[in-house]
Amino acid sequence: MPRIVFVEHNGTEHVVEGRTGESLMQSAVENAVPGIMADCNGALACGTCQGYVDAPWLERLPAKSAEEAAMLECNSHLRENSRLTCQLTMKDELDGIVVRLPQSQY
Repeated sequence: MPRIVFVEHNGTEHVVEGRTGESLMQSAVENAVPGIMADCNGALACGTCQGYVDAPWLERLPAKSAEEAAMLECNSHLRENSRLTCQLTMKDELDGIVVRLPQSQY
């Protein structure tokens, strides 16, 4: 199974197994990763699953939808590499993806 590396704002790493076809947010929630609140449970309505995707992985991801971009604009600590993990679907090519979590979600 492909792995996802979530990194807390303090540097603590959580390596979890992701299931192909499942969102990164789902994998984080199922593995109790701190910093992924997922208040809307992946309905693209809250932005509490924001993560900063490390640069090498960005080009492997689909572009942000207009809805995701609009939701991200409402978040504090927005960066160019900000993504909503509920909108990122795990696939084998993403094995080892690194997602850093903003301090604002703790």
